[in-house]
Amino acid sequence: MLTKEIFLDRSSLNAMFAGDPVKNVALLEKLFSVKIIVRDTLVKITSRTSEKTEKVFSVIKELMGIHESGLPIRQKDFEIILFNLSSSGNKNINSAEFYKEAVKVSPRKSVIIPRTKTQYEYIKEIKDKDIVFGIGPAGTGKTYLSMAMAISYFLAGRFNRIILTRPAMEAGENLGFLPGTLEEKIKPYLRPLYDALYDMMDFDEANRLIDDNIIEVAPLAFMRGRTLNNAFIILDEAQNTTAEQMMMFLTRIGFESKCIVTGDPTQTDLPKNKNSGLAHALKVLKKIEEISFCTFTAKDVVRNSLVEKIINAYELENKRSSIR
Repeated sequence: MLTKEIFLDRSSLNAMFAGDPVKNVALLEKLFSVKIIVRDTLVKITSRTSEKTEKVFSVIKELMGIHESGLPIRQKDFEIILFNLSSSGNKNINSAEFYKEAVKVSPRKSVIIPRTKTQYEYIKEIKDKDIVFGIGPAGTGKTYLSMAMAISYFLAGRFNRIILTRPAMEAGENLGFLPGTLEEKIKPYLRPLYDALYDMMDFDEANRLIDDNIIEVAPLAFMRGRTLNNAFIILDEAQNTTAEQMMMFLTRIGFESKCIVTGDPTQTDLPKNKNSGLAHALKVLKKIEEISFCTFTAKDVVRNSLVEKIINAYELENKRSSIR
């Protein structure tokens, strides 16, 4: 058996283990198959291999670095760090790097931290490029992180307004038959964008910005004929655009603007005789260096772990169907 020891003061120990050392020490033991004893300020790590002992020691060292930098460590943050270090897909990026890309969206909400390597790269690409495509299944954080970046940039004064749009698929010919005003008819299609917005900003403040047209939430059709300057623009559910709609949208971008396009090419609701504008754009624009494409997979799902299994099951079935 191999043992390694590290001494911590009591306040640091509680802060680093998200305020629940007993629960999180047990989590570490289970994940890395080690034995951990905490006595006062002593943390003793024992395992049958030096690799496992060193792995847990590196987790604690990273926690120490984050704590000493002044950033709070919540339960979710603790789990993120463990995920980063235990995932082979994240082995080249340590947790300190993930924290460098943390997004501050409002005084009342803690920073939003990328939870996977793809999310980390997505945030970096949004910072570096004017047009970024986030491609992949639901639950991978494509829309949520782009919304976080939009609000962060807006609050920092980088952009004058935020424009959130998505195609209202069933809103075409059937829209006139729905009860209510035009706004009431289209609002259900834009609900996910409102949900993300209200999760990051004070409800009254968000509504004030919407009323003042500083934050605009509108269906894609409302973008036609406009030039969008000094704006952070998000097109969500882009797989439901046609090639013509996608071209129309991308050519709306004016000076000092940034555009994020999110969607899942496998989940289009378009009629069978219509090709997805998102899939078309991936082919047509892939050689333009100023445009970035970030591809998410089931491994990037940050919802219930069952979601990843569901996505994998459907992907496997689709592959079988294509072979038949």
